[in-house]
Amino acid sequence: MKGIFTALMCSFDEQGNINEQGLREIVRHNIDQSKVDGLYVNGSTGENFLITTEMKKRIFEIVKDEAGDQVKLIAQIGSLNIDEAVELGKFVTELKYDAISAVTPFYYKFDFEEIKDYYETIINEVNNDMIIYSIPALTGVNMSLDQFGELLAHDRIIGVKFTAPDFYLLERLRHAFPDKLIYSGFDEMLLPASVLNIDGAIGSTFNVNGKRAREIFELAQQGKITEALEIQRTTNDLISAILANGLYQTIKEMLKTKGVDAGYCRKPMKQISAEKVARAKELAEKYM
Repeated sequence: MKGIFTALMCSFDEQGNINEQGLREIVRHNIDQSKVDGLYVNGSTGENFLITTEMKKRIFEIVKDEAGDQVKLIAQIGSLNIDEAVELGKFVTELKYDAISAVTPFYYKFDFEEIKDYYETIINEVNNDMIIYSIPALTGVNMSLDQFGELLAHDRIIGVKFTAPDFYLLERLRHAFPDKLIYSGFDEMLLPASVLNIDGAIGSTFNVNGKRAREIFELAQQGKITEALEIQRTTNDLISAILANGLYQTIKEMLKTKGVDAGYCRKPMKQISAEKVARAKELAEKYM
């Protein structure tokens, strides 16, 4: 379960329906061209919080059918509706996903006991390993080292997707829990996270930049920091340009230039302008 995992995009048509063929093409691009170690399915990059339970299930089915056992598969099943999270967890476990993941419950200001109960309820109901998805900037949930420790004490909680710029906490987590999986979630900070001996990374830009992500990760493991820094700089030039142009829309348009039918984003995300489509093509030509 170590290495580079793409936070998988999903292809939708202009009406917001799943574009099955396009989704299969995104999966194949990540496996065949980017050579990633795994896919993180139905995370925020997959527009998970904009779709129905049945759509989530269908995406899980398509990805498993297309990927088979070629790469490791992590299913993000977290939801404010804990019944949905459990239902999805059981569903993907039957599909033989390698692990489940769940974002910390958000919007309502849950205390830690409520957050702990959320994870324990899921893992007590679902017979699969759990990876905590911590992204404080979007959820407002900041957990301390001791609180992470309470969660990681459970045998079925095997790791954390750590999407935060707190490298002190990241180092403390790595030191305190050497046998748990720690994945970096900020693509632009992959190198400093790798220096702290993470087990891998999960990123949205890996859909178009997976090869560089692997180079950064592996060079850091080899102690070749100067070489890794050069690739991180190029990566961050790309990330800056993508963010300025519209994150998900630009990645989808970049994939289209490589013959991948990445489709459209669901509302309320806006559709990309012709000018920004042209910019995405420029970025694809330069960086892919």
